[in-house]
Amino acid sequence: MRWLNALKNISIGCKPVFIPAVGLLLLLLILTLLVPNGMGQFFTASLSAVTYNFGWMIILAVAFFLIGLIIIAFSPWGQIPLGADQTAAKYPFWVWLAMIFSAGYGIALLFFGVAEPVMHYLNPPYADTHSSQLAQQSMQIAYFHWGFHIWAIYGLVGISLAYFSYRHKLPLALRSCFYPLIGQRINGPIGHSIDVIAILATTLGLATTLGLSVSQINAGLNTIWPNIPLATGVQISIILVLTLMAMISVAVGLDKGIKRLSIINMTLAIVLLTVVAIAGPTLIILERFIENTGLYLSGLVARTFNLQAYTSSDWLGNWTLFIFAWTIAWAPFVGLFIAKISQGRTLREFIFGVLLVPVSFTFLWFSVFGDTALFLIEQEGVEQLAQQVQQDHSLALFALFNELQLGLWISVLAMLLIMTFFITSADSGALVLASLSSGGALETALWQRLFWAGLLGAIASGLLLAGGLGALQTASILSAVPFTLVMLVMLVALFKALQAEQQRRSMLHESSPSSDYLNWQTRLTALKKPTTKHQLDKFFEQHLVPILRQVCETMDQQGWDVSLQQSDSQDSVELRVEFTDSIQSPFIYGVTKRSVDELSEMVYLAEVYLNSGPQAIDLYAWDKTAIADDVIKHFEAYLAFQQQTNLNLPWHS
Repeated sequence: MRWLNALKNISIGCKPVFIPAVGLLLLLLILTLLVPNGMGQFFTASLSAVTYNFGWMIILAVAFFLIGLIIIAFSPWGQIPLGADQTAAKYPFWVWLAMIFSAGYGIALLFFGVAEPVMHYLNPPYADTHSSQLAQQSMQIAYFHWGFHIWAIYGLVGISLAYFSYRHKLPLALRSCFYPLIGQRINGPIGHSIDVIAILATTLGLATTLGLSVSQINAGLNTIWPNIPLATGVQISIILVLTLMAMISVAVGLDKGIKRLSIINMTLAIVLLTVVAIAGPTLIILERFIENTGLYLSGLVARTFNLQAYTSSDWLGNWTLFIFAWTIAWAPFVGLFIAKISQGRTLREFIFGVLLVPVSFTFLWFSVFGDTALFLIEQEGVEQLAQQVQQDHSLALFALFNELQLGLWISVLAMLLIMTFFITSADSGALVLASLSSGGALETALWQRLFWAGLLGAIASGLLLAGGLGALQTASILSAVPFTLVMLVMLVALFKALQAEQQRRSMLHESSPSSDYLNWQTRLTALKKPTTKHQLDKFFEQHLVPILRQVCETMDQQGWDVSLQQSDSQDSVELRVEFTDSIQSPFIYGVTKRSVDELSEMVYLAEVYLNSGPQAIDLYAWDKTAIADDVIKHFEAYLAFQQQTNLNLPWHS
């Protein structure tokens, strides 16, 4: 009965999300186990309907996501930090990238790095392609499928979550991204529905990934030990073992578990990449990498809007739509995870970090593995490799190792990497799902994380029983359709919020007072900065704090909910006005002591900061009347913005 007591302890705000989401997922799992053939047929029929009716929408939406992020990165909005202006990044840059990469699509690269280029080479989407161009066309398609568009999907969700959570102190949940459009209704049925859709899409997308990884691990075990068959039963056993390991990792926590595994993943991936690059046609790999990157960039627009409108083929649904839809299904998970680790980075840094670095590594990966396989098939006539890939995609990576004669150890290394990617995806996925089902809580109960890790393994097993990878693929596409619409609205909400922030900054800058109104004696005195901290301490004690206390008392008499707080170290003082009748953030006027090296001499400043961060105003030597005027004029400017703008966001930044 302990689990029932735990369920009762879920906050009221989470039950409208947790219970419907878990109920729908358990219903899907039960139906899959009871009538696997019927569910498999349902998934197949649904795939055809979705491809025919909504394929254009998914591809067009992904194009909008990429264009939107590029606009943000190259606009003045790019300077906005994810958090208060002075917030520092939580993780070092390379650790941050490793964690993003591990969550993003480590398993996908291992599964498709060899298989996809070879399959496009053997079954080209365009029948009139000349044989001499097949290899290049195959690589271009792979680049397109795993390039900027994939990371634009992740990036949009991640940047929206991080912006509204860290910049405006809203919960780290999908519903928060829609506050500019629906306001407080994010806490009602609309917000609950958004989070439920996100949980369904995330769970099915993760289940697809876990299914792909275990089929590849099964292939590796069969390569090393032929007595182990390629069978669903073996794959489900692998899921059970790795799910238990993921539950151990998720119990350890983000920094000790996922962070360390991510670094291990990147290290193993680089070792594997280097070994294959050296064993393969190294010079040809390098040449094709450079040429294919140039061709990808030059043909990006044409491929983005290519819907094969003048041809009749299942290729688009089986490849482009599946990969994009699978990524969209993964987006709540990856986006929320990236948001969790990105506090303190600017919007521009976030976008460039999410788009440029992982995509560059991805292109190099496909060049090393894909071009090596195509070279062996096309130039060396290794038909056996092509046959094995066509027979079973999961065999592709290990078939390449055999042809390169790298030995048994490289297959073991690859399997170890797939396993660590599986565990990383499962435990970070459980962390995200627990957060989504808890109303965006940054810290969730251990039982919730363990529950979601176990449920992910159970659903992956159930979908494998329903029809193998085909069922997994169609299930992920089905879950992606409603979430595509959610993401389009999310993009509109983000642009509206950024536009309002720009308007707010402009208004506050235009209304902000300066030292120009000080009398000439005070301005002259302020030019001589204090060279000892004692002088600044004396100014705080005798002038600044007393007048701020007097302003605070006067505002309190007039009915404002105002307080004056001084730090324990006495190095800062802050006047705050709370607004208890709305979600509007408090007005903050703070002054902090800061030392700077000016002309080889250390001087001390009494620097003003507001909600939006430091203001480059030094109050030292100002008289009490001037300080009080400065406080009130900033307060007037703050109230004027709140009254004039039609977007009452909680401006905590």
